[in-house]
Amino acid sequence: MTAHLITGASSGIGAAVVGRLAGRGDELWLLARDAGRARELEARFPGTRTLVGDLATPEKLSWSLSHQTLPDRLDSLLHIAGVVDLGDIGELTPKAWNAQLAANLVAPAELTRLLLPQLRLARGHVVFVNSGAGLRANAQWGAYAASKHGLKALADALRLEERAHGVRVTSVYPGRTATPMQAKVHRQEGKEYEPAQWMAPESVATTVLTALDLPRDAEITDLSVRPGP
Repeated sequence: MTAHLITGASSGIGAAVVGRLAGRGDELWLLARDAGRARELEARFPGTRTLVGDLATPEKLSWSLSHQTLPDRLDSLLHIAGVVDLGDIGELTPKAWNAQLAANLVAPAELTRLLLPQLRLARGHVVFVNSGAGLRANAQWGAYAASKHGLKALADALRLEERAHGVRVTSVYPGRTATPMQAKVHRQEGKEYEPAQWMAPESVATTVLTALDLPRDAEITDLSVRPGP
């Protein structure tokens, strides 16, 4: 059975991906920030397994996972979780910078490092759900864009390093998507949020599954998806 480990499964794009993969009977491991969230995920997605690890503190992930039973092999590791906090460079504090860099960049790097043995064994696939901000930075998006530009660099380096092990690496760059994060962004921008204006999480989930399901003789390296006209 194909096995996947997914971050950000509780809402938005992550929840849409979990629903699609669960619907076809794949084995799912969901990362939760604490035991309470793990129980919520298990109740929401029956048949899934959970691991507890807080992406806000990547330096503790190794200790957390060492005290849990991990999958023997992984066909994919899907990095979908992320945090955002807008602000002008002249106003963002080190706390705001560090929080976004930790969750959006350092934690994916550390989680990938810890799970590379399982990914290599399966000749698996690492998918980074990045952002349009990973390709360009706009005003007030400096810290978030920096973390996502770094995530692109992480993916590009990992792809070259793990090619000999048969591990594929894909970056997906969604435009604005109707998720709880988007609602928060609109509040910070002082704008009214209308979900119908933006892509559905299920549309981005389709791009993720397209990359996963591509035959082994090919690899999608970078894929941008934007709201339609």
